Amino acid sequence: MSHGDITHVEIPVSDFSAATQFYGAVFGWNIAESPGFEGYPMWRAPNGISGGALVERTAEFTQPRSAVEVDSIDETLARAESSGGRVRTPKTAITDTSWWAVFEDPDGNLIEVYESAA
Repeated sequence: MSHGDITHVEIPVSDFSAATQFYGAVFGWNIAESPGFEGYPMWRAPNGISGGALVERTAEFTQPRSAVEVDSIDETLARAESSGGRVRTPKTAITDTSWWAVFEDPDGNLIEVYESAA
């Protein structure tokens, strides 16, 4: 079964600089690009536990999305499909030891899932 922990939140923005200033001022987030993730500024909350990224706003990406950590993306996507959902982005490598995917629930909500080999 899956972990079920929310591990990451992506916020679509039109202006990375303005959004970095806004969320830094409002929540105290430290927002910076990480090596290997250029164009994907990531934030870390002051508690050091929660985090996410600012992503380019597109026609399909207009609302924040949370990533849920799972033990197996393949099994989770299969359960989502057999329960009435559909895969929108198949299992995709982030690094050599982590992957992500996106499925749509029956109400049209997009849910990201994350799997780490660690």
